[in-house]
Amino acid sequence: MGEAEPKIARKPRADAIRNRERVLDAAKVVFSAGGPDASLEAVARRAGVGIGTLYRHFPTREALFEAVYRREVDQLGDFAEELKSEPDPVKALRRWLGANVDLVSTKKGMLAALAIASYGSSDLYAYSFERLTRAIGLLLARAVEAGEIRDDVSAEDLLRALVGMCYLHDQVGWQANVVRLMDVFVDGLLVRKPG
Repeated sequence: MGEAEPKIARKPRADAIRNRERVLDAAKVVFSAGGPDASLEAVARRAGVGIGTLYRHFPTREALFEAVYRREVDQLGDFAEELKSEPDPVKALRRWLGANVDLVSTKKGMLAALAIASYGSSDLYAYSFERLTRAIGLLLARAVEAGEIRDDVSAEDLLRALVGMCYLHDQVGWQANVVRLMDVFVDGLLVRKPG
């Protein structure tokens, strides 16, 4: 008796990929506005797909939250890659830190759900921490190599400072305060040139 042929994984169809992306785009908007209680039906409606299509891609609410969050983390990582060619490495670092603050501000409605999703998934926490640390490390290394930033702070230090500053996100005007504090923090890391 011959062995069964191994199944070859099929590439997703183009319309399935488009539907998944539309669901993620819609979920980002719906969850950001409506928080963890926003309905999956509202996401499907906004995406222009049936609820069955949504569940085929994301069998649970948590799976959808996690996918939205992972995509946002990946976009921040990609943004760091774009910024590495900016001529001023300190400005690039500041822009990336500001993009993180913007992300947190648009995710205010999702933060509770994201906390639940990441709490239940050490993989999600590890993935996001590694991806964001690598992104900030890329920009930090450029600034250190250019002699602009001190070399005694790590990417992890900077990421933890940013996360800590964003923690009190429920106070009015918190974004401006965090951006100002991040500027003060980065200013403290600048190499002081004699004269």
